[in-house]
Amino acid sequence: MPVGLFRVCLLVITAIVNHPLLFPKENGTVPENTEEIIQKMKEREESLRLEQLRLEQEIADQEATQKALEKAAVVVEESKEQKIRWDMWTALSMVIFLLIELWRQDFQEGNWQDTGGEEDDMAVLGKAFKGVAFPDKAVLASFYEKRILATTADMARMREMVEGFADDLLEALRSVCNRDADMEVEDCMGVGSMYENWRVRKPFVCDLIVPFAPPEPYCFCCQTWCSGDSFPPDEQGYGTIKVCRAGEDATGCICDKTKLGEDMLCLLHSQVSSTRPSSEMEDLLCFKNTQYLDADQVMKWFQIAVTKAWNRISHKYEFDLSFSLLDSPGALKIKFKSGKSIAFNLTPVVQYENSDVYFISHFPRSSLAADIPSSTHWFLTFAVYERRFIQLVSKTLPANACHVSCLQILSFLHGKQCSLTGPSGLTNYHLKTVLLHLLQARPSQDWAPDKLEARLQDMLKFLEKCLHEKKLYHFFIGNGKIPAELGFPIIFQRAEPLNLFRPFVLRRDIYRKMVDTFHEMLRNMSALINEYTVHIPLAHANGIRKEAL
Repeated sequence: MPVGLFRVCLLVITAIVNHPLLFPKENGTVPENTEEIIQKMKEREESLRLEQLRLEQEIADQEATQKALEKAAVVVEESKEQKIRWDMWTALSMVIFLLIELWRQDFQEGNWQDTGGEEDDMAVLGKAFKGVAFPDKAVLASFYEKRILATTADMARMREMVEGFADDLLEALRSVCNRDADMEVEDCMGVGSMYENWRVRKPFVCDLIVPFAPPEPYCFCCQTWCSGDSFPPDEQGYGTIKVCRAGEDATGCICDKTKLGEDMLCLLHSQVSSTRPSSEMEDLLCFKNTQYLDADQVMKWFQIAVTKAWNRISHKYEFDLSFSLLDSPGALKIKFKSGKSIAFNLTPVVQYENSDVYFISHFPRSSLAADIPSSTHWFLTFAVYERRFIQLVSKTLPANACHVSCLQILSFLHGKQCSLTGPSGLTNYHLKTVLLHLLQARPSQDWAPDKLEARLQDMLKFLEKCLHEKKLYHFFIGNGKIPAELGFPIIFQRAEPLNLFRPFVLRRDIYRKMVDTFHEMLRNMSALINEYTVHIPLAHANGIRKEAL
């Protein structure tokens, strides 16, 4: 307690001693220039105010810049979102389009062959037949007897004569060729309407194809549009033929595809042998500076070889041989001293692998290969398989079946109409394709002799449908229902169906001419048939029909 009182007293004494009024400082003075101090304080206040305004302006500018940046960021973000939405719509549209295209192709692959099996399909066709008087069975029977059978009676004898002479000519051709440098020619084969027994238009012309191969040590490496290589749509149905050395891949050595480096060499190829001389490839009938077989050079070589061969054997025959058409290098004509003549086509072809599909240099008297992309593109012909298919199906049909008669009558009508109104894009090959489709689609009993009228109408209606849709698919390409007995290459069965009417889609003038010719043929059908018909009582019609077929 005493100690606490002592501390309080000490604190009071210290406060009294240090009070400023009791003991003022010696140097403590009141400022004399009060106005000057106030003026300085005002100036200081003004400078602080200006500094505050400047800082506020800078802050405002920064806020405006920040708002502009934020607004720009918002615009960029919105544009990104819009672009993303647009990309999503674009991608979705592409997916929908691809799905539709895949569905269309699947639908075609599953249904393009079902062309004549449904009577309901045929019922909705035939608009062009309204008002057309179709000949009855008796008229067709009389027409077939007088016009078709009487005209085609000498076809077998003509085929035999042409084949014998062609074999002799090719044997002479082999003897005049250099076996070490020239192409090796094989035996000829007959194809087309003359060998399928449905040609009716004169002059009768035999079509013979002649396979040939390169001399050793070379070989042909064939590439088609459906072999995995990229071919434009307008080159479907074509292929290229590359001349390679035996054992060499058509795509070349791997050293052509890989950068080996300056100090590395391929063990199989040297710099000397990697590039063949241009003259060597031209001697092998290749296009200039390439390894691809040139169809034009092949035809020139073949013409020269045939001329040499004929000069060697001409003394054995009592007739003359000449090339008949300038635009068909393989068209030959035999002229007898009596003034009569026989025409035939001898066309060189290249075999596709080990099949009976052939690359053909040109089509005589045909528009199938009228627009060949280049002379190194060769069209594929399935003529051998077409002949075999008709022969195979004929064995399952009733006796004296009417399938060949239908094609003969339709070919005759088309030929007569073209002679009146001029040629059109429609060819006999299109007509034969229609028959092949119906042969596969309809049962065997539908081709009985007494069904000629009905089947002829089916062919005309089917052709009308194809013209309307601008679609007539090749019978073999993309057809998975080809009989296994034919041994047809699977690569062509799995290919996308080839539309034979595709060239007419963009060429409307030719398409219009083709449709007009078809309609004119329908309107003139009765008149053309009646012109060659013997009018007989109906009681004798059936008897004539049986004899005719």
